[in-house]
Amino acid sequence: MGIYPKSLERLIEHLSRLPGIGQKSAARIALHVLRSDKQLSEDLAMSLIAVKEKIRLCSVCFNITDDDPCRICSDENRADGTLCVVEGPGDQLALEEPGTFKGRYHVLHGVLSPLDGIGPKDLKINELLSRISKEKIREVILATNPTAEGETTASFIAGTLLKDRLDLKITRIALGVPMGGDLKYMDRMTIEHAMKSRMPVEL
Repeated sequence: MGIYPKSLERLIEHLSRLPGIGQKSAARIALHVLRSDKQLSEDLAMSLIAVKEKIRLCSVCFNITDDDPCRICSDENRADGTLCVVEGPGDQLALEEPGTFKGRYHVLHGVLSPLDGIGPKDLKINELLSRISKEKIREVILATNPTAEGETTASFIAGTLLKDRLDLKITRIALGVPMGGDLKYMDRMTIEHAMKSRMPVEL
Protein backbone atom coordinates (compact mmCIF):
# COMPACT_ATOMS: atom_id res chain seq x y z
CA MET A 1 0.00 0.00 0.00
CA GLY A 2 1.35 3.45 -0.97
CA ILE A 3 1.90 6.29 1.45
CA TYR A 4 -0.02 8.77 -0.74
CA PRO A 5 -3.71 8.80 -1.74
CA LYS A 6 -4.42 6.70 -4.87
CA SER A 7 -4.92 9.67 -7.22
CA LEU A 8 -1.61 11.20 -6.12
CA GLU A 9 0.16 7.83 -6.38
CA ARG A 10 -1.15 7.52 -9.94
CA LEU A 11 0.19 10.98 -10.86
CA ILE A 12 3.60 10.14 -9.34
CA GLU A 13 3.68 6.88 -11.27
CA HIS A 14 2.95 8.65 -14.60
CA LEU A 15 5.49 11.41 -13.93
CA SER A 16 8.21 8.89 -13.03
CA ARG A 17 7.83 7.33 -16.50
CA LEU A 18 9.19 10.53 -18.06
CA PRO A 19 12.93 10.50 -18.96
CA GLY A 20 15.19 12.01 -16.29
CA ILE A 21 12.49 11.99 -13.60
CA GLY A 22 12.95 9.48 -10.82
CA GLN A 23 10.49 8.53 -8.07
CA LYS A 24 11.58 11.35 -5.73
CA SER A 25 11.43 14.05 -8.42
CA ALA A 26 8.04 12.75 -9.55
CA ALA A 27 6.73 12.95 -5.97
CA ARG A 28 8.09 16.50 -5.61
CA ILE A 29 6.40 17.62 -8.86
CA ALA A 30 3.12 15.90 -7.94
CA LEU A 31 3.07 17.57 -4.51
CA HIS A 32 3.77 20.95 -6.14
CA VAL A 33 0.84 20.43 -8.51
CA LEU A 34 -1.34 19.48 -5.54
CA ARG A 35 -0.38 22.64 -3.62
CA SER A 36 -0.84 24.93 -6.65
CA ASP A 37 -4.17 26.38 -7.73
CA LYS A 38 -6.47 24.41 -10.03
CA GLN A 39 -5.57 26.61 -13.02
CA LEU A 40 -2.05 25.16 -13.16
CA SER A 41 -3.41 21.60 -13.37
CA GLU A 42 -5.92 22.55 -16.06
CA ASP A 43 -3.30 24.43 -18.12
CA LEU A 44 -0.86 21.54 -17.79
CA ALA A 45 -3.48 18.98 -18.85
CA MET A 46 -4.55 21.11 -21.82
CA SER A 47 -0.91 21.61 -22.90
CA LEU A 48 -0.27 17.86 -22.82
CA ILE A 49 -3.36 17.15 -24.91
CA ALA A 50 -2.52 19.97 -27.37
CA VAL A 51 0.98 18.57 -27.91
CA LYS A 52 -0.44 15.17 -28.83
CA GLU A 53 -3.19 16.59 -31.04
CA LYS A 54 -1.46 19.48 -32.81
CA ILE A 55 2.23 18.64 -33.16
CA ARG A 56 3.16 16.91 -36.40
CA LEU A 57 6.14 16.66 -38.74
CA CYS A 58 6.83 19.39 -41.27
CA SER A 59 6.34 17.92 -44.76
CA VAL A 60 9.51 19.70 -45.96
CA CYS A 61 12.20 19.37 -43.25
CA PHE A 62 10.50 16.78 -40.97
CA ASN A 63 10.98 18.85 -37.83
CA ILE A 64 8.16 18.99 -35.27
CA THR A 65 5.69 21.80 -35.88
CA ASP A 66 2.17 23.12 -35.26
CA ASP A 67 1.88 24.41 -38.84
CA ASP A 68 2.86 22.75 -42.10
CA PRO A 69 5.26 23.83 -43.51
CA CYS A 70 7.06 24.92 -40.35
CA ARG A 71 8.07 28.50 -39.56
CA ILE A 72 11.64 28.03 -40.86
CA CYS A 73 10.65 26.31 -44.12
CA SER A 74 8.05 28.96 -44.89
CA ASP A 75 10.50 31.83 -44.28
CA GLU A 76 11.84 32.88 -47.70
CA ASN A 77 14.72 34.76 -46.05
CA ARG A 78 16.12 31.41 -44.90
CA ALA A 79 16.30 30.01 -48.43
CA ASP A 80 19.98 30.97 -48.71
CA GLY A 81 21.18 27.73 -50.32
CA THR A 82 22.43 26.10 -47.11
CA LEU A 83 20.87 23.02 -45.55
CA CYS A 84 21.89 21.73 -42.11
CA VAL A 85 21.28 17.99 -41.58
CA VAL A 86 20.58 16.87 -37.99
CA GLU A 87 19.64 13.60 -36.32
CA GLY A 88 16.53 14.74 -34.45
CA PRO A 89 14.32 17.69 -33.44
CA GLY A 90 16.33 18.25 -30.23
CA ASP A 91 19.52 18.77 -32.25
CA GLN A 92 17.76 21.27 -34.52
CA LEU A 93 16.52 23.24 -31.50
CA ALA A 94 20.05 23.32 -30.02
CA LEU A 95 21.53 24.69 -33.27
CA GLU A 96 18.73 27.21 -33.72
CA GLU A 97 18.98 28.64 -30.19
CA PRO A 98 22.14 30.76 -30.71
CA GLY A 99 20.52 32.38 -33.77
CA THR A 100 23.70 32.28 -35.88
CA PHE A 101 22.59 29.83 -38.59
CA LYS A 102 20.27 31.49 -41.11
CA GLY A 103 19.66 28.61 -43.52
CA ARG A 104 17.26 25.69 -43.37
CA TYR A 105 17.32 22.27 -41.71
CA HIS A 106 16.64 18.65 -42.55
CA VAL A 107 15.81 16.21 -39.73
CA LEU A 108 16.79 12.58 -40.37
CA HIS A 109 14.96 11.11 -37.35
CA GLY A 110 17.78 8.79 -36.39
CA VAL A 111 21.17 7.49 -37.48
CA LEU A 112 22.38 4.47 -39.42
CA SER A 113 22.78 1.52 -37.07
CA PRO A 114 23.05 -1.87 -38.80
CA LEU A 115 23.13 -3.69 -35.43
CA ASP A 116 19.69 -2.24 -34.65
CA GLY A 117 18.44 -2.87 -38.18
CA ILE A 118 18.33 0.84 -39.09
CA GLY A 119 19.36 1.43 -42.70
CA PRO A 120 19.14 4.38 -45.13
CA LYS A 121 15.48 3.62 -45.95
CA ASP A 122 14.55 4.06 -42.27
CA LEU A 123 15.82 7.66 -42.24
CA LYS A 124 14.76 10.74 -44.21
CA ILE A 125 17.74 10.42 -46.59
CA ASN A 126 15.78 10.05 -49.86
CA GLU A 127 13.77 13.12 -48.92
CA LEU A 128 17.06 14.97 -48.31
CA LEU A 129 18.35 14.06 -51.78
CA SER A 130 15.19 15.30 -53.48
CA ARG A 131 15.28 18.58 -51.52
CA ILE A 132 18.83 19.37 -52.61
CA SER A 133 17.97 19.67 -56.30
CA LYS A 134 14.47 21.08 -55.73
CA GLU A 135 15.64 23.91 -53.43
CA LYS A 136 18.88 24.68 -55.31
CA ILE A 137 21.04 23.84 -52.28
CA ARG A 138 24.69 24.86 -52.64
CA GLU A 139 26.00 23.65 -49.25
CA VAL A 140 24.98 20.74 -47.03
CA ILE A 141 26.19 20.99 -43.42
CA LEU A 142 26.35 17.58 -41.75
CA ALA A 143 25.57 18.13 -38.07
CA THR A 144 25.11 14.57 -36.84
CA ASN A 145 26.43 13.82 -33.35
CA PRO A 146 30.08 12.76 -32.83
CA THR A 147 29.22 9.10 -32.15
CA ALA A 148 30.18 6.06 -34.21
CA GLU A 149 26.65 5.98 -35.68
CA GLY A 150 26.64 9.75 -36.27
CA GLU A 151 29.97 9.58 -38.09
CA THR A 152 28.80 6.62 -40.20
CA THR A 153 25.63 8.50 -41.14
CA ALA A 154 27.57 11.65 -42.07
CA SER A 155 30.01 9.62 -44.21
CA PHE A 156 27.20 7.77 -45.95
CA ILE A 157 25.33 10.99 -46.79
CA ALA A 158 28.53 12.71 -47.98
CA GLY A 159 29.40 9.73 -50.20
CA THR A 160 25.90 9.56 -51.66
CA LEU A 161 25.80 13.30 -52.38
CA LEU A 162 29.30 13.45 -53.90
CA LYS A 163 28.36 10.73 -56.39
CA ASP A 164 25.51 12.80 -57.79
CA ARG A 165 26.50 16.44 -57.25
CA LEU A 166 30.14 17.38 -57.72
CA ASP A 167 29.25 21.09 -57.54
CA LEU A 168 27.75 20.69 -54.04
CA LYS A 169 29.76 21.88 -51.05
CA ILE A 170 29.59 19.38 -48.18
CA THR A 171 30.81 20.46 -44.75
CA ARG A 172 30.88 18.86 -41.29
CA ILE A 173 30.37 20.83 -38.09
CA ALA A 174 33.60 21.35 -36.15
CA LEU A 175 34.11 18.81 -33.41
CA GLY A 176 36.63 18.82 -30.61
CA VAL A 177 37.51 20.13 -27.17
CA PRO A 178 34.66 22.19 -25.66
CA MET A 179 35.23 25.63 -24.13
CA GLY A 180 36.47 25.16 -20.55
CA GLY A 181 37.33 21.51 -21.24
CA ASP A 182 40.42 19.74 -19.94
CA LEU A 183 42.44 17.67 -22.43
CA LYS A 184 43.35 14.96 -19.94
CA TYR A 185 39.65 14.14 -19.42
CA MET A 186 38.73 14.03 -23.12
CA ASP A 187 37.96 10.75 -24.89
CA ARG A 188 40.03 9.53 -27.83
CA MET A 189 37.46 10.47 -30.50
CA THR A 190 37.19 14.06 -29.21
CA ILE A 191 40.99 14.48 -29.24
CA GLU A 192 41.16 12.98 -32.73
CA HIS A 193 38.55 15.41 -34.08
CA ALA A 194 40.18 18.36 -32.32
CA MET A 195 43.51 17.60 -34.02
CA LYS A 196 41.91 17.06 -37.45
CA SER A 197 39.79 20.22 -37.19
CA ARG A 198 42.61 22.52 -36.01
CA MET A 199 42.53 26.08 -37.29
CA PRO A 200 45.19 28.72 -37.98
CA VAL A 201 45.75 31.28 -35.21
CA GLU A 202 44.82 34.80 -36.23
CA LEU A 203 46.49 37.69 -34.42
